[in-house]
Amino acid sequence: MKQLKSKVIVLSRTDYGEADRILTLLSEQHGKISVIARGVRKPKSKLAGGIELFSVSEITYLEGKGNLGTLISARLVENYENIVHQIDRVQLGYEFIKLLNKITEDDVDTEYFAVLRDALSALNDDSINHQFVEAWFAAQILKLEGHTPNLLTGSKGEKLAAGNNYNFDVLEMTFENHPSGTYSDKNIKIIRLLFSNNPPKRVYKIEGFAENYQVVLSLIKSMKNFYLNI
Repeated sequence: MKQLKSKVIVLSRTDYGEADRILTLLSEQHGKISVIARGVRKPKSKLAGGIELFSVSEITYLEGKGNLGTLISARLVENYENIVHQIDRVQLGYEFIKLLNKITEDDVDTEYFAVLRDALSALNDDSINHQFVEAWFAAQILKLEGHTPNLLTGSKGEKLAAGNNYNFDVLEMTFENHPSGTYSDKNIKIIRLLFSNNPPKRVYKIEGFAENYQVVLSLIKSMKNFYLNI
């Protein structure tokens, strides 16, 4: 059997037998994998401390003949322990991993691992509003799933211009020019930042961003609910 190594984030844990546990993991190199951690629930298990929720771990495992591998070793690389001290952040952390476990296949792209890692890291930082992390994560997953809104032109093909107001059509993923529209050109700039390739900590520190992103939160959630069926 082939021995592999990778950084991983736990998506789910299921107790099995008297002391084992089956883990579903999002890996940096090998997509989504499932492994059995034998004896991990025993008090003196060497594996238990190296594979925790809301953490990045480096594991070594043996590929199985089917879809289930065997965990050989695990060590913590990053532990986002601050998340568990606030219920809102814990709930969001669970929502993030639950969503990725639902929508990803075994051969998922490596970008999903990077987005989840960056989201958990930001959620771990008390100086970053947890609702912002929720919006950034949703925007990034929508982008990876192929649901990026048109942030350049309006519903009639016109360039989105400064000084105009817009409404948003979730079905078409376009902005519609309207004198009393909900969203300004400044709001659209914020949405562009949420869908950009910048990590959340960098986006949140942009001057004026933290004070002005709240208005787009409901819009990002609407996109997520519509396209990711959450």
